Amino acid sequence: MGLRQRRVRPELSVTTPPGDRIESVRLRRYAVPLAAPVSDAKVATGRQRPLTRIDVLTCEVTTADGLGGLGFSYTTRAGTAAQYAHAAEIGERLLGRDPSDIGRVYDMLLWAGASVGRSGVAIQALAAVDVALWDLKARRAGLPLAKLLGSYRDAVRTYNTSGGYLQAPVEEVKARASESIASGIGGVKIKVGQPDMREDLRRLAAVREHLGADVPLMVDANQQWDRHAALRFGRAVEELGLVWIEEPLDAYDAEGHARLADALDTPIATGEMLSSVAEHVRLIDLRACDIIQPDAPRVGGITPYLKVAALADHAGLQVAPHFVMEIHVHLAAAHPSESWVEHIEWLSPLFDERLTIEDGRMLVPDRPGLGLSVADEAAAWCLDAVEFRAPGR
Repeated sequence: MGLRQRRVRPELSVTTPPGDRIESVRLRRYAVPLAAPVSDAKVATGRQRPLTRIDVLTCEVTTADGLGGLGFSYTTRAGTAAQYAHAAEIGERLLGRDPSDIGRVYDMLLWAGASVGRSGVAIQALAAVDVALWDLKARRAGLPLAKLLGSYRDAVRTYNTSGGYLQAPVEEVKARASESIASGIGGVKIKVGQPDMREDLRRLAAVREHLGADVPLMVDANQQWDRHAALRFGRAVEELGLVWIEEPLDAYDAEGHARLADALDTPIATGEMLSSVAEHVRLIDLRACDIIQPDAPRVGGITPYLKVAALADHAGLQVAPHFVMEIHVHLAAAHPSESWVEHIEWLSPLFDERLTIEDGRMLVPDRPGLGLSVADEAAAWCLDAVEFRAPGR
């Protein structure tokens, strides 16, 4: 017998360039003023003061190859100074790291601040860095972030919240709702949770009558009620065909939300106040809502947000991210099932670019990364700044 010859395939020639390295990290803290103060149930019941500004922590990462990424986190009323302090304390550790290794970098930063835990202010400080690294990776690829993640759609349904706060008389709420729909926004959310629930019901009925039955309408109680009050409200509004009732109970009352979601036909939405993957897992495991509302900056960035979204999708829950439409338009476009992205324009003055809305949907920007750059005018709102640079740079 002759020897059988083995056919050998030639090896592909692959040249792997050395990884890029982070050369500088710049952190800034801004106080972005609102056009006018707004009040929700937390103000109506004396727990908080009217909101007058959004505090933002930004992170700008630059690499030795001359590439840059921009990320941000935020707080309302208090906390950004602490976020900034934590980020400034560990930010220098980013220098020399390969920015493409987002998971490795995130883990390193978690351990750098391990003694302060993996939720709340500490994790939100990391969010600005994490978002910057994802923005950088997408820019390097020349793709919008949604495309880098793998988008399912090029536009997402959007609803407006900023016109429905409690300090506004109902006639103003109705007018703002009409303006939103006329501008191309697809739905409207109004605030509820006043001390007198009958006033909530009157305002809500007036808005529903004004908009008609076909316009998607949501309500948000901002954790105002106990379990009995929430159930009474939910039963009273069943006939209005609401898209959801948001945060009817304390954000950490997962069992109460689960009971409410089981008792009502109107979907229950919650999750925006939670600041760790583990807290969201509890909601998901208990099926404590029909629609979960993670907030990428609050939960620690895009990396943990994607974990929450994947777990929610596996459990059959809808995902409707909270606030920061500038980030969430990309994340919602890259999620398998479509829900809604919240339109609130409060951060728009911080950036040069604007999002486009057409036919009830928010279009995913076609610019690389998040498609954002900080406006020159924002310098007037800067409260703190620090920069770390690699030695010799």
